[in-house]
Amino acid sequence: MADKQIQFYYKNVMAEAIGPENGITKEQLDGLAAKTTPLVPKIKDEIVSGNSRYGLLPTDPQIAKNVKKLVKQFKPKCENLVVLGIGGSALGNIALQTALNPYTYNLDNNKRKGPPSARPRRQAGPRLFVFDNVDPAQFGSFLDFITPRLGKTVFNVISKSGQTAETASQFMIVQKMLEARFGRDKLKERVVATTDLEKGTLRKIATDAGLPTLVVPDGVGGRFSVLSAVGLFSAAMCGINIDQLLAGARDMHARVINPDFFKNPAAINAAIQYHYYTRGKRISVMMPYCYALKDFADWFRQLWAESLGKRYDLKGQEVFVGPTPVKALGATDQHSQVQLYREGPNDKVFTLLEVQDFGRKVRIPAPPKSAPELAYLAKMDLGELLNAEKKATEFALCASNRPCLTILFPKVDAYTVGQFIFLFEATTSFAGALLGVNTYDQPAVELGKQATFALMGKAGQYTPDRSFADFAAEIRAKTEFDANFVI
Repeated sequence: MADKQIQFYYKNVMAEAIGPENGITKEQLDGLAAKTTPLVPKIKDEIVSGNSRYGLLPTDPQIAKNVKKLVKQFKPKCENLVVLGIGGSALGNIALQTALNPYTYNLDNNKRKGPPSARPRRQAGPRLFVFDNVDPAQFGSFLDFITPRLGKTVFNVISKSGQTAETASQFMIVQKMLEARFGRDKLKERVVATTDLEKGTLRKIATDAGLPTLVVPDGVGGRFSVLSAVGLFSAAMCGINIDQLLAGARDMHARVINPDFFKNPAAINAAIQYHYYTRGKRISVMMPYCYALKDFADWFRQLWAESLGKRYDLKGQEVFVGPTPVKALGATDQHSQVQLYREGPNDKVFTLLEVQDFGRKVRIPAPPKSAPELAYLAKMDLGELLNAEKKATEFALCASNRPCLTILFPKVDAYTVGQFIFLFEATTSFAGALLGVNTYDQPAVELGKQATFALMGKAGQYTPDRSFADFAAEIRAKTEFDANFVI
């Protein structure tokens, strides 16, 4: 599908665009090519057989086959699909839904049947709710809504270990509610567990209750898992074409292992980000000019932050590295952040997402006679306005010597979204290799998890010489409010 390839545009990081002090010279770009090109074989191997095998996901037909089997089983009687997960077990699901289904999908039954042009019209998909937090007001309000609708509701609980406190707590509440209403033997008709193939708490629960299951694949961290059953089940339930999603990822896979640096969008993207990071521009801003893509900026934040923010490099030396990801939305944040972006510290690299064809035109009518100064907008399309806003912002940033990249989508569909996902997963792998860190672990996350266990009263030992109770006392001594410091 050569006509549907997303494109990576980098002219506005070059010295001729924003000046030699902030731009990349041809000689510097050649140097980045020399540094990055030898990493291509390493990344090629790493993503299919190394620390993170996310490169295998688009080429494994069994994943989609298993997902479709359960979709066929659950979709006919499902009006509400509820995903319980957090981090990589939720952000991708949310991003796919926002990108590939209509804005009013949950509100309008006709929207859930697909576009009117589709023949035959498909069965209406379920409403989708994704809970990635344990705010009691939010979750309690949802329970009030869903309780009378449980008979046509399916829950997809996603956790590789089953011990993630947030997801475990949500599921325990849901499990009790379902068992009280329908009986324990009916739980398997209303819950799908996505978890480890063989081990872990959720696997034990699923086996004991006879729940249908999908697999979180080994060697694929949560933030790289959206193209596995983790993200594909909710997508397929809601009518998203997962075959096209995976096809787009496969096609991008071929592009990101190209040994020619100047034809490899992931390699050159990572090299540019690395260049600026080592020169004091340590904030990476992703700014979609398309509402459908806004939640991929959230997905990117986790991917970039957890993968690249590391205390130690691969040699065990203390380095404290990692670019800070920031999300923005065009044109909304032109009116909240661009003042900072242009006149604040020149410490950011901007990645703008542009869409050529929004799939719909909304024309602007003639202005009232009392406002002839608005005539320039008349007969224009909102998509034209939004893209003009993107180009205007890009121009303004360049005028302030701020480096700008653009990812150009011919249109937003499952195929181009699959490409985008794989492009940024591979970009992250290249960036980690350039920074010399382990891209696929997240050791700093563990302390907070263990501290939560302690504060919630987990029994047993935190370490061989310290109990969770002792650990909880230490935490409280550090975190409880001291009246001497409260105003």
